[in-house]
Amino acid sequence: MTAVRAGDTSGPAAPAPADRYGRTRDQRTDRTLRRIGAVLGVLLIGAVAWFGYGYITGTKISAEVIKFKAVSDSAVEAHLEVHKDAGTGGYCTLRSLAADGSEVGRADFRFGQHRSRIDTVVTLRTTARGTSAELVGCQAG
Repeated sequence: MTAVRAGDTSGPAAPAPADRYGRTRDQRTDRTLRRIGAVLGVLLIGAVAWFGYGYITGTKISAEVIKFKAVSDSAVEAHLEVHKDAGTGGYCTLRSLAADGSEVGRADFRFGQHRSRIDTVVTLRTTARGTSAELVGCQAG
């Protein structure tokens, strides 16, 4: 057994009392990072819930161009079939392309009928002869 002399600092140092000096910098950083992580976690859960609710309860509209025909150098007729919730209004956007692939016409066609299936022929005006008619998308509203 060795005797410890006064003023000898070669032995293990006793940790400083926490009450006397407060938290260390690492402890403060850990606490701050935990708070930031908790806030970001809550925000992420809220965003997922918001988008999930919108996806589940949102109005769904689907459409399809059944056939099309270029009726002149300035118009294309498209047979459009829309499936939606009854009583929901909205619009579908169609576009027409020329033989070289450039867009020669684009228009929105509104529908407000109370039926769940709409089968109609629409006329899309073009700036040159259109060789196609394609559905860009549909929106409720």
